[in-house]
Amino acid sequence: MAVNTDPRLQNQVIYSVYVRAHTPEGTFRAVIPDLDRIKALGTDIIWFLPIHPIGVKGKKGSLGWPYANRDYRTVNPAYGTMDDFKALVGEIHKRGMKCMIEVRVKECRAMVAALHRAGLGVVMDVVYNHTSPDSTLYAAHPEFFYHGPDGKPGNKMGDWADVIDLDYRNRNLWAYQIDSLVMWAQIVDGFRCDVASFVPVEFWRAARQAVAKVNPDCIWLAETVHQSYGCLARRSGVYSALDYDAFSAFDMEYEYDVREAFDQYLAGKIVLSHYLDMVNFQEATYPANYNKLRFLENHDQPRIASFVRDEASLKNFTAMLYFEKGTTLIYAGQEFEDDHVPSLFEREPIDRKTGHDLSAYLRRIYDVKQRFGDSDYFWAKADDAHQIAILGRGGDKGRFLGVFSLRALAADVAVDAPDGCYVNLIDDENVEIRGGKLFCDGRPIILALG
Repeated sequence: MAVNTDPRLQNQVIYSVYVRAHTPEGTFRAVIPDLDRIKALGTDIIWFLPIHPIGVKGKKGSLGWPYANRDYRTVNPAYGTMDDFKALVGEIHKRGMKCMIEVRVKECRAMVAALHRAGLGVVMDVVYNHTSPDSTLYAAHPEFFYHGPDGKPGNKMGDWADVIDLDYRNRNLWAYQIDSLVMWAQIVDGFRCDVASFVPVEFWRAARQAVAKVNPDCIWLAETVHQSYGCLARRSGVYSALDYDAFSAFDMEYEYDVREAFDQYLAGKIVLSHYLDMVNFQEATYPANYNKLRFLENHDQPRIASFVRDEASLKNFTAMLYFEKGTTLIYAGQEFEDDHVPSLFEREPIDRKTGHDLSAYLRRIYDVKQRFGDSDYFWAKADDAHQIAILGRGGDKGRFLGVFSLRALAADVAVDAPDGCYVNLIDDENVEIRGGKLFCDGRPIILALG
C-alpha cells in the first residue's frame, strides 16, 4: 500500500450515480437539480458509472452495458452532449464535491484547471480490463487485445460476450496506457480502476510511479474481485492479483474479500460472528493504514432493502456501515430503501416514491463519522444470540464504540469500555455502562469513550 495514502479518505462518503437510471430523463442535465439533495446527505464524492458511448457489437439488452465502452474520450449521446456533461461537472464542483468520472481532455482542460485553482478535484473511472468489440482502441490497435485459441478477440472469464479483454503481455499496451494515465493525472486527482485485479499489479505499480512524477497526491481506488472469483480465475490459469499485493499500488480497495461472508450472513447461512471474524482478519492482514471501500449495495449487488425489510434493522446495518474502517459507498436509491437494482442494460429509473427516506439519518451518521479521525485500529465481535455487532475503533481523535442490533432486538450487551454515563452520538440519548454491560433497546449506538 502506498505510504502516502491520505488518511482523511477513511471518513469520506462516495455517492454512486448511474445517469441512465437516476432520473426519468436519464440525462446529464437532469441530474443537476438533484445535486443539492445529494450534497445534503453528506456526500464528498460523486461517482458516475461509465458515461461513454456503449458498444453495439454483441450488446446485451436494448441499450447495452455501460462497461462495454466503445470510446474512452466521448460521451454517450443518450445522456446529452459534452457541453451538458461539462455543465453537470461544473455544478458539482460549485457545491464542493468531487466527481468520479471520465472527462474529455481537450474540451475540459480549462474547466478542470479552474476547478483545481478553487481547491476542488476530479477523480476519473479507468476501465482498463476490456472494451467493447467495436471500440475505437481495437480498431486502431488489435494487437493490444487478448485473442483466444481460435485466434479471435474475446474475454477470459465469465459471460462477458459484449466485451473483449486487453492483453497486458503486450508491453506496448503498458506504454500506451501509462502515457494516458500520466496525461490524465495532470488534469484529475485520481483514478477508480475497474476490475483492477485482472490487470497485473506490476502494471499498476509502474503506472503509479509514473503518475507520481506529475501528481504525487493522486488517489487510487481498485475494484478488486470477490474472493471466490479471484481464486477461480487463478485455478483457471487467469491472472487475478491478491488483495494484499494490490495494496502496493492502491490507496483503497473494494471489500469483496469479505462480501461473500456478509451475503451468507444476510441469507441466514452463517452466524454474525463468522462474518465479523473475516473483518477482523482484514485488520490482521493488511497494512495498518489500509482502506476498504465499505458498502451495503452497489450496481452489481442486490439492494440491502431486498434482504432487510425492517427499517429499524436497516438503520442498524447502515450505522454499522458508516462505523466500519474505510470509505463509505452509498448507491443512489439506497436512501429511499429501494429494493430493486436498476438494470444495467435497460432504462429503469430509481424509485423515489417508496414511502421511505433515510436522508436525514444518513446525514446524521455522516456527521458522526467525521469525528473518528485517523483510525489506528479496528476490532469487531458479535452477540450471535441477539445478532448484535459490537465494534471498536480508535485513533488520533480518541476511542469509539459501536453497538448495532442488526435485527433490532433488545438485549444487555457486554462491552469493553469503562463504566459510566455516555451520550449516543446518533440520537443524543444517554447510555449507561454498568458492570461492563450496556442495555441496547434495538436502536444503533455509537459512543465516544475518550
